[in-house]
Amino acid sequence: MTHTGEKPFQCSECSKCFTRKKTLVIHQKSHTGEKPYKCSECSKCFTEKQHFVKHWRIHTEEMLFKCSECSKCFTNKHELVNHRRIQTGEKPFTCSECSNCFTKKTCLVIHQRIHTGEKPFPCSECSKCFTQKSHLVIHQRTHTGEKQFQCPECSKCFTHKQDLFSHQKTHTGEKPFKCSECNQCFAYKKILVRHLRSHIGEKTQIF
Repeated sequence: MTHTGEKPFQCSECSKCFTRKKTLVIHQKSHTGEKPYKCSECSKCFTEKQHFVKHWRIHTEEMLFKCSECSKCFTNKHELVNHRRIQTGEKPFTCSECSNCFTKKTCLVIHQRIHTGEKPFPCSECSKCFTQKSHLVIHQRTHTGEKQFQCPECSKCFTHKQDLFSHQKTHTGEKPFKCSECNQCFAYKKILVRHLRSHIGEKTQIF
C-alpha cells in the first residue's frame, strides 16, 4: 500500500486517511488526548513510544551524535543533520510554487499549506482549522481557559507566552520601544503606536 498510495484506514473524527492501521491508531490519540507513555523521571507523557524513548535519553545523557564544529550533542542523527544545516546555511527543500527554501522537510510541508490552503488541524469546539498542530493547541486554550505561562514575580498567568513577556516588562521597567519624534520610550509597541498619533495630530494642526 505504501507503493500504491492507497490509504484504506480512515479516521472517524477528521476523515484523514493512512496506509497502515498502526499509524491510524497513533493519530487517533491526538483526538482522545491519550498519552500512554509516561516518563518516571519528570512525569511527562507521550503519545508515541518513539517520542518517549527520545525524551528518555535526556535523563540518561545518552547523546550519541556529536557536532564536529561546536561539540553539541544530539540523541539521534536526524537532529544532528538539521543542526549542521543551520550552521552551513544549507536549505535542501525547495517549494515548487514560490522557490522558498527550507532546512527541514517538515518546514516545507507546513509552508506549502499557504499555497494549497490545507488546514488539517480542526478545533473540536468551534470547527476553526489550523495549518499547524501547535497553533491548534494555543487556540484551544481560549475554550479551556488554560493559562500555563506564569509570571515568577507576581504569579499572574497568561494563555500566550508572548503576553507573559510583555507583562514582565512591568516588573523590569524595560521600555524597548522608542519614539523617533521625541525619544520617549514605552514598554509596549501598541502604546508607542498610539503615542505617535499625537505627533501626527500636531503636524496636521501646524499646516
